Amino acid sequence: RMAVWFWNFLLFSFLGWCVERLFAALTRAPQQRRRCLLLLPLCPVYGLGMTAVLALPPSLLRGWRLYLFGSLAATAVEYLYHRWGEVALGVRFWDYSGIPGNLRGRVCLPFSLAWGLLMFPAVGLAAPAIAALALRVPPALTWLCLMVFTADAVCSLWFLAVTHDLNALRYAF
Repeated sequence: RMAVWFWNFLLFSFLGWCVERLFAALTRAPQQRRRCLLLLPLCPVYGLGMTAVLALPPSLLRGWRLYLFGSLAATAVEYLYHRWGEVALGVRFWDYSGIPGNLRGRVCLPFSLAWGLLMFPAVGLAAPAIAALALRVPPALTWLCLMVFTADAVCSLWFLAVTHDLNALRYAF
């Protein structure tokens, strides 16, 4: 069902936002308030990455294949998302250029390897729980959440396309 795909995207985007916040706190990053959307606590690149992984054939979602193909799928999405941000919005969402094994600062080997490790709990635990939850959510609530997300995404994209300024997005509200 489409609702399961939407809830996977939404909840993995939220979990990604949580990972970003935790990583920023642990590394004492100067930009503790990293935001990906104007209002909602979501990082869509995580939702898109996990959606791509979950779209892989089931035979690739186990063991070493999950690690390898999951990391490749997530890294490909990360690269394309970053490239799209540069071309369409004039922003660089992140810059890995100081990290060894990076590709034009858009992706890097250490994070790609980390994505592979995160695939096991994401695919083995989180995705089945999200699917079970999604099937219980009333369709009207799914539509409402889709409309709220879409409104925030459209406003955020417009804001970035006009300002080309991620810092302004971080502190807009």
